[in-house]
Amino acid sequence: MSDKAIAVFTFKSREYILATGGTNSWALNRPHARTFPWVVCCRNANHAAAEGTEPHGSAFLVGRVEDIIPSPEPGWEHRWLIKISEYAEVAVPQVWQGWRNPVRYTTLEDLGIDPSSLTFKPMPAPAEAAVAEIEEIEQAQDAPFTLTIARAKEGLANAFGVTTEAVEITIRG
Repeated sequence: MSDKAIAVFTFKSREYILATGGTNSWALNRPHARTFPWVVCCRNANHAAAEGTEPHGSAFLVGRVEDIIPSPEPGWEHRWLIKISEYAEVAVPQVWQGWRNPVRYTTLEDLGIDPSSLTFKPMPAPAEAAVAEIEEIEQAQDAPFTLTIARAKEGLANAFGVTTEAVEITIRG
């Protein structure tokens, strides 16, 4: 199996990730991201709403990517949930190197993680309230994607590391 990994810089706790079935609300390129078999969650302890106790920048969870679906978080419908089929708890210090984007396409090797040394556990069943919402999202993921100006601006802003206000789109007919 490939060691390609998506590293994410999150303030959410391990418990939250396990309860929701994965790590969510990410702006990413879904077709590209679906080619990565691993996700590595790294702690953003400096966020005002930080939930975990791990040291800032450390990797705390490695998951096998099951799928990438639209985020069930209210207000984040244009973001993605990286569903995890099984996970391993890790404590690898200083993995996050201050990269500008909170989503980084990399490898486990580059992050200093050896998958053969990990003990994986199956993901617990998602909280009942989230199950129906996730099933609805999974059914809708095959529906045609509608590109809006807002989505285009956000995607371009993320790609170029600027705010959405800095992106101007002109349509000529």
